[in-house]
Amino acid sequence: MQLSPGARLGPYEIIGHLGAGGMGDVYRARDSRLQRDVAVKVLAAAVTDDPQRQQRFQQEARAVAALNHANVCQIYDVGPNYLVLELVQGNELRGPCSPKEAIRLSLQIADALVAAHTHGILHRDLKPSNVVVTDAGIAKLLDFGIAKIATPGGAPTVTEVGTVLGTVAYMSPEQAQGKAVDARSDIFSFGALLYELLSGRSAFEGDTVAAVLGALLRDDPQPLDAPPELQRVVRRCLQKDRALRFQTMAELRAALATIADASNANMPSIAVLPFANMSGDKENEYFSDGLAEEIINVLAKLRGLKVIARTSSFAFKGRHEDIRRIAEMLGVTTVLEGSVRRAGNRLRVTAQLIAAADGTHLWSERYDRELTDVFEIQDYIAASIARALEVALAPPRARRHTPQLPAFEALLRGRHALLRNTLEAQTQAEVYFRRAIALDAEYAEPRANIGLAYLLASMLGGRPLRETAPLIREEAKAALALDPSDATPHFLLGSIAAAHDYAWAEAREHFELAMTANVSAEAHWAYASLYFQPLGYSHEAAQQMERAVELDPMVGMWRAILGSHLCHAGLHERATQETTAAMKLDPTAYAPYTILGEIAIMQQRWSEALEPLELAYRLFPNLGFNTGFLAGVLARTGNPTRAEQVIAGLGDTQRACLARALYYVIAERTDEAATWLERAIEHRDPFILVFLATPVLQPLRQSAHWERIARSMRLPAQA
Repeated sequence: MQLSPGARLGPYEIIGHLGAGGMGDVYRARDSRLQRDVAVKVLAAAVTDDPQRQQRFQQEARAVAALNHANVCQIYDVGPNYLVLELVQGNELRGPCSPKEAIRLSLQIADALVAAHTHGILHRDLKPSNVVVTDAGIAKLLDFGIAKIATPGGAPTVTEVGTVLGTVAYMSPEQAQGKAVDARSDIFSFGALLYELLSGRSAFEGDTVAAVLGALLRDDPQPLDAPPELQRVVRRCLQKDRALRFQTMAELRAALATIADASNANMPSIAVLPFANMSGDKENEYFSDGLAEEIINVLAKLRGLKVIARTSSFAFKGRHEDIRRIAEMLGVTTVLEGSVRRAGNRLRVTAQLIAAADGTHLWSERYDRELTDVFEIQDYIAASIARALEVALAPPRARRHTPQLPAFEALLRGRHALLRNTLEAQTQAEVYFRRAIALDAEYAEPRANIGLAYLLASMLGGRPLRETAPLIREEAKAALALDPSDATPHFLLGSIAAAHDYAWAEAREHFELAMTANVSAEAHWAYASLYFQPLGYSHEAAQQMERAVELDPMVGMWRAILGSHLCHAGLHERATQETTAAMKLDPTAYAPYTILGEIAIMQQRWSEALEPLELAYRLFPNLGFNTGFLAGVLARTGNPTRAEQVIAGLGDTQRACLARALYYVIAERTDEAATWLERAIEHRDPFILVFLATPVLQPLRQSAHWERIARSMRLPAQA
């Protein structure tokens, strides 16, 4: 019997019925404690009375609880006859869709299955109805109701063949025959799902269960109308002999990623160079730079167009490089350059779009207008570029709010200051942003920029995160209220939910919302370093940082951070390559040396770690983790006196807590490491999240202290 609205299961109040399956009914419910809506799966009486099926229900709880992945529906709670899950709102996965969209969604599903298989979990019921695509375009893998914890040797399991037609159509041949299954069974089901996503029809069809089963065991699917490389992937997944399939989900995911990379290489792409200031007054440089940056921001809202970030585009300012050379270094097909002449209230803007391949002009225009027309000029240029590049989707929507010109100029001045990336410049930037708000209270962008300035200040060791977190949250929410379409506030809210609140589900929701737009490199960095990395998903973190590097290829720090995540994932050779590239881009940056030292620490090559860590320490002596790594290696190489001196140099500052935690864990003083890490957690040092899952802290995670530490950060004890 179905539960009625208002009925209660523990702290959960039933709101309505969502659906039913072989295991029971699913309801939308309200968690009265956390004031959030959830999905509650209630066991059917037939399941409750059947020990084997009830065991399967408990198995689902264990399987999903073992995963914490952006593309897996999360488990919140389990009761005597019910399971409480994340309420995933969206539509069932369905085809046909374009090859590009099929690749995008299938990569997300593959990511989820890689994570599941890494935990020894086979899904065994992969089909479109078990994947929901959220309104934000995120694929969520559902229903581990018949998941199996893999065992050595792959003991046979009997599946209820033919119970549900859809299930039969996606079963592997060995599963349908009741044979032993392993990861390759999920790979077959994945191939059937991808086939349907591309074609809109089932790979194995028939009027009866027996007919479908016969096709599954004997026949090849009808040919696909899809790019040859995708056809090859599907055919290999659907081999009857599992020895001929991809042997791991990681191998399959890599094949899809290669296709995606080739597809992205053909995507229209653009770099907007800083506009030349022709006004004769160097003071007006903020305006010419700001106009180019605004055009970048407008273009970034166009889907189907890769837009290089300002930092990398502006790296060529004042350098008389050949346009084709610039395009090659930035990895783009077109370059926009222009100039600005401002005289009183008059404005002359010239712009030309240049093809990287041969240097020809695809489009050019000159605008002689009033200063107040600057916003129309930006939109005209963006629309003209969209037409010239034949970007498939429409040009940007009409502006939600056209700011007052003095407020706009204050915003440009603030951004100009913020890019200097020092604590003093950030203070100056905030003054300009506050001025913009005072001049135009409906202007959302200055508020989002204030939040970003606060976050960067906390990462640079300025104002503590405990102090800035409520300010960031306030400004981000105010910006969202003024312009809900802006992605920046969501990545700021996700950053605070992760780094300050340790509210991982909330952080994931905000980051996913942010990723629905063409977001900044900073947003990808935050998703990687503040969410994926502390939860132990170093490969996912590296993927996000690869996107940041793609958008902002001339920034050495992004490459260095990519190297860090690759290092944490155990990919030391690639990590070394990225850090070496980062050094070439910025020889004065500390991060590459820190990461080279960390790689050597992981391999216990203590003497080899010393030189790069000494360099990193000299370049940035007040950064806690630089100090901690160096002190730890000094202790391991027979210099404990200097190790103590280095650590003492930080005094009693907040950053000394993480430094001491790293120092003591490397020096094999685990009890002291735990004490100092807990102090760093109390201070909400954001760099805890970066190093929490690193192999360097493995001794601490294996200690008796870890359960307490994990609980304080709302992490699973086994993280």
